[in-house]
Amino acid sequence: MSIPQSGGGPIERYEQLAEYMAEGCKPRQDWRIGTEHEKFGYCTDTLKPLPYEGERSILAVLTALRDQHDWAPLEEAGKLIGLTKGGANISLEPGGALELSGAPLETIHETCDEVNEHLRDVKDIADKIGVGFIGLGAAPIWTHDQMPLMPKGRYKLMDSYMQEVGTMGTTMMRRTCTVQVNLDFSSEADMVQKMRVAIALQPVATALFANSPFFEGKVNGHKSWRARVWRDLDPDRTGMVPFVFDDGFGFEAWAEYALDVPMYFVYRDGVYHNALGQSFRDFLRGELPALPGEKPTLSDWADHLTTLFPEARVKKFIEMRGADGGQWRKLCALPAFWVGLTYDQGALDAAWDLVKGWDADTRDALRVAASVDGLHAQVGDIRMLDLARQAVEIAEQGLRARARPGAGGLVPDETHFLSALKDSLDSGKVAADELLDHYHGDWGGDLTRIYGAFSY
Repeated sequence: MSIPQSGGGPIERYEQLAEYMAEGCKPRQDWRIGTEHEKFGYCTDTLKPLPYEGERSILAVLTALRDQHDWAPLEEAGKLIGLTKGGANISLEPGGALELSGAPLETIHETCDEVNEHLRDVKDIADKIGVGFIGLGAAPIWTHDQMPLMPKGRYKLMDSYMQEVGTMGTTMMRRTCTVQVNLDFSSEADMVQKMRVAIALQPVATALFANSPFFEGKVNGHKSWRARVWRDLDPDRTGMVPFVFDDGFGFEAWAEYALDVPMYFVYRDGVYHNALGQSFRDFLRGELPALPGEKPTLSDWADHLTTLFPEARVKKFIEMRGADGGQWRKLCALPAFWVGLTYDQGALDAAWDLVKGWDADTRDALRVAASVDGLHAQVGDIRMLDLARQAVEIAEQGLRARARPGAGGLVPDETHFLSALKDSLDSGKVAADELLDHYHGDWGGDLTRIYGAFSY
């Protein structure tokens, strides 16, 4: 989840809402890649989730990262709730999952090096205090009551509101993890094409990265329970945003969508003011009940944009949000998949050709089918395995065309980061299928073995 935004002055014109996002437009040579991933922490002897404080805790891990690896602290109300260094952030999800929000980097080689360094540092600290971290889309055993709510004002407000809208909001907050990549655009037209491809192919990412077939100690009937949870969270701010495919879609249309999403809060001087269910349109008029007579700043607008949770979303960049958290090698595969599809114009055009004939019902059906059946999903005559194979082939072509070398020039491009996905396509199995094979096979139904077998 996002940290408070900053740096925006007063909103004096309606047009500033769209202009804020348009300011993200960058020439191709300035495009960057920002990879984010979340993972669950637990005590290795009890296999219980980490509390915020204590000898073996989230606070202990954050403190050690701060003191041993030169991260600067981020505090709220005197509590250490995150870290920052070199354009990257380490933050806490509501239930204590640890998130790396990576710096904007030029190549997947660099972003993968960043992920690897972070996981090595975390593992070094975790091993010393009897803690483990595991990458999954959903907590496999833990109940809601076992997951502590982290001491952030934003989360306290959200936790209350989530219990009033949808049925799975608090489950999302405390017991799911994702990996996502943040990507740039050059113009409004480029943003529109990328968003359309992103929304349409998000179910493919869900299928390829499906990694949550267990929940509360049982097989849950879905390859991605995380994706299932998102379907019953809050219809005002989630889903496949069909208006993205309407004629005339652009920054203003996204701003209009955001204005209709109920607010969570307004952040002022370290305090989250309760604005649950209130209207940003009223805020623009100075009529927000939470802060009567006060008008918003661009920082408030930036904060509000972080409370929209569709499958892909626009800020000053685009966030790809459809994948489960997962195995170490898959964390580099997600940026490779989306960079390959969207950072080469030929690949982006090919990806659009692949999906442009679908209607909203088809896209929604693919989203549902991906969460249930992963690569074995089928909607009409669309077989997910075939669709995923085509998408990965296009991504490979895009990465080859980018021709960004790594390892001092010894590696000619970024295509090898797709290897984990190609392995899944060859076998027809993703992480969820492998987990189910273990559960029904050598684990003999003992789900606690997932921690020893799949932790970082």
